[in-house]
Amino acid sequence: MLGTYGLPVAVEADPEWQSELLDLDAYLARIDFSGPRTPTADTLHRVLRGHMDAIAFENVDIALGRPVSLDLDRIQDKLVRAGRGGYCYENNLLFAAALDRLGFPVTRLLARIRQGESRRRFRTHTVLLVRAEDQVWLADVGYGYSGLMEALPLRDGAVSSVADWTWRLTADGPDWVVRIPEEGTDDGWFDMYSFRQEPQFRIDFEAAHYLSSTKPGSPFVGQLVAQKETEKERRLLRDKSLEIRYADGRVERRELSAADTVCALGELFSIELNDDDERALLRFFAAK
Repeated sequence: MLGTYGLPVAVEADPEWQSELLDLDAYLARIDFSGPRTPTADTLHRVLRGHMDAIAFENVDIALGRPVSLDLDRIQDKLVRAGRGGYCYENNLLFAAALDRLGFPVTRLLARIRQGESRRRFRTHTVLLVRAEDQVWLADVGYGYSGLMEALPLRDGAVSSVADWTWRLTADGPDWVVRIPEEGTDDGWFDMYSFRQEPQFRIDFEAAHYLSSTKPGSPFVGQLVAQKETEKERRLLRDKSLEIRYADGRVERRELSAADTVCALGELFSIELNDDDERALLRFFAAK
């Protein structure tokens, strides 16, 4: 439910989000969270961090041409029970359902990727506004590489730092912009994405998801993408190209074999693949 436009006030009860289907115990075990199940800022930060640590950003199914469902039970089958990751829609809808069940008011939004540019793109990313302790926070477990590792207060100029990584939220007219430090830019900051306080419905998510997962030219169609962030490293895999960016500025890049790429998904991104997945990925790379 919403008070001031787009801001969460009460716990979401609309059945379209299917939060009642979530096995909360299994989800919290998956992210290794054993703290109080109370809607506090501390719980929000810890659940977000646990999700980011445990569940990677990945598009294996999309790359292989498989349909990806946004039904919550299908999402938790994949991300919670099967040990897989997912991309932003899967990750943030799962996270939002957990927050609903923990008693947090949540607003689900769609965002525009900027990637350092100001040109307007389709709204293809997902973010959440969450109320905890009379403060509204931006939360996002679906960005992967360089994504938030804790929630940011919804306030112009708000800054969050975890280890040596930093994020900043700034107001740009009606838009909110999430930024990270970047040398060589005009003001030393790189725009990741922007969003407005316009609540979205499930049908909006389905439409954006369809575009992102099927449209030729989408960065998730026709290529494998996996991303994971730790306090020390940001790991990015595009097909067989692996990049590791360290907090001290060092960057390592290397090309992997198809077999090593499949191994890296498990070893570097904690993505559990079954035998069918591994064989399908090897066929995918052979065809390319």
